[in-house]
Amino acid sequence: MLKNIGPTEPSPLAILENANGLARYAIICQENGLVPILEPEILVDGPHDIKKCATVMEIMLFDVVYKALRDHHVLLEGTLLKPNMVTPCSKAPKTTPQEIAKYTVQALQRTVPPVAPGVMFLSGGQSEEEANLNLNAMNELDTKNPWPLSFSFGRALQANTWKTWDGKKENIPVAQAALLARCKANSEAILGKYAGDVAKGIVTDESLHVASYKY
Repeated sequence: MLKNIGPTEPSPLAILENANGLARYAIICQENGLVPILEPEILVDGPHDIKKCATVMEIMLFDVVYKALRDHHVLLEGTLLKPNMVTPCSKAPKTTPQEIAKYTVQALQRTVPPVAPGVMFLSGGQSEEEANLNLNAMNELDTKNPWPLSFSFGRALQANTWKTWDGKKENIPVAQAALLARCKANSEAILGKYAGDVAKGIVTDESLHVASYKY
């Protein structure tokens, strides 16, 4: 479920139809003994600022997605939420990890039921380092959350490893070291203990954003 933010986007109908599709997928998974990963993603393309992203995320999750899950009799305890972090659009001025953490956690606290077992963030085109620093800032907040805040990164876990490996056998050891370093950083960010120094000698702050990204 991917949505752009624009002057009239996403429309209420678009959100509703996507939420019902997500709920149907979830109940089919559970009926077949699988855990559905719910991925309502707001893309970073567009003119929106961080406050607009937070507003749309709250409407999408609270007013629509979780209602659709209940309407389709999805067992919420048997799901994992994989949302975007609340960030400004890719063309807007960057903000701090602390501000991203504040708006993201606030949106989740207002919308995600306590019974949900976990929130596993996608990276949404952020660089590896940005994704880690933002997740770390969330887990540093002086607040209580009923669910753990973790990661389900794809590009922000693997991009530098792929680049380092480059398909060459001789690069395998250094690529493995790069992956281990990033996994360690993710682990520390979940505990709010990431110091931001994993990149020693490794470039990991390159943006992974792809405009109009399609799966």
